[in-house]
Amino acid sequence: MNNFEFNRRTRLEFGRNKENEVGQLIKYSSGRRVLIVMGQQSAQKTGLIEKIKRSLDRSGLEFKELTGVRANPLIDKARLGVKICRDHSIDFVLALGGGSVIDTAKAIAAGVFYEGDVWDIFTKRRNLYRALPVGVVLTNPGSGSECSANAVLSELHQGVRHKIDASYECFVPIFAILNPELTFSLDRRLTALGCADMLSHVLECYFTNTSGVDLTDRLAEGLLQSIIKQSVELVRDPSSYDARANLMWAGTMAHNDFLGVGREQDWASHKLEYQLSALYDTPHGAGLAVILPAWMTFVTHHNVMRMAQFSTRVMGVPLNFQDPLSTAKRGIAKLRSFFSTLGLPQNFAELGANPADIERMLDNLPYDTDGTLGAYVKLNRSACEAIYYLAATYVPPH
Repeated sequence: MNNFEFNRRTRLEFGRNKENEVGQLIKYSSGRRVLIVMGQQSAQKTGLIEKIKRSLDRSGLEFKELTGVRANPLIDKARLGVKICRDHSIDFVLALGGGSVIDTAKAIAAGVFYEGDVWDIFTKRRNLYRALPVGVVLTNPGSGSECSANAVLSELHQGVRHKIDASYECFVPIFAILNPELTFSLDRRLTALGCADMLSHVLECYFTNTSGVDLTDRLAEGLLQSIIKQSVELVRDPSSYDARANLMWAGTMAHNDFLGVGREQDWASHKLEYQLSALYDTPHGAGLAVILPAWMTFVTHHNVMRMAQFSTRVMGVPLNFQDPLSTAKRGIAKLRSFFSTLGLPQNFAELGANPADIERMLDNLPYDTDGTLGAYVKLNRSACEAIYYLAATYVPPH
């Protein structure tokens, strides 16, 4: 196990009606003037925004609104949010929604104190140490952004969308409200997309070259099993509070870095997927459902026993001691089958992607200085191309 430092300042308020406490939580955090950041319709349709406004009013807080943040958000909303904050002396940013809204709120909070264009925070990796405090009322679990130091935004440049992630400690929200009842309005598709995102976050930590990490291995395996179990339960009963509660908590645990401490992490699958959602505006979870099994297939031979361990401990495949490779392959097949059960795409065709665009995606990948992606297996351009073609040409069994 590697040395590590772990600190998460996020206060988590979990359970029914917790959103009614948002005003007091902001006031406790010394907030007085709040920018509410939200999506296109959900908070309005469900009545959540009215609850939030009443809570802010009761606490004597002023507020402005920024609406219309969409999936795969562009930096433009963050730029507008920074201007609102500066014009109205905003001192607290409140995100109502899922990962797209939260990531936009993080960029706004940091951009207020940055003299240049907020997009530089993502492209030029500025040394950020200061941001307005961010609070979250989570309505769509999966991204884990409510308790992470990460944010992902996009910019259109000469007609090409560039999707980039950034990580700063000042991005970490100071509180997050998690009421599973706020996810009841999510349809099966949105729920499935969130589940794929959660699974991918765990697996980016799970596949590692670091030895002596049995504890975090076991924690990751348990979380993966629970996500799969609760996802299947929600297909059967979308109104199950307990299933939604467990999934909401799983999404936070999957990406607050608790499972990644003391071990090398990978994150190549995410970078490969970003090019799909940038080019086709596809949901992140859908792209991951296509890319992740292809990546796993490509890297299987790097450490057959680790892939077999995943297959046995998580997917329930009996270990074939004489042929662990067959166990590894069966586990990947079962993961694909699980994604299919949730109604997620299996290949480029089902995703709406064109293999002819692979060269464009390869050109836009954010390679490290050595020309590779990832850590578990360092992927050069040829390896990335092979993974894209595996994802493009996979044929589901009939």
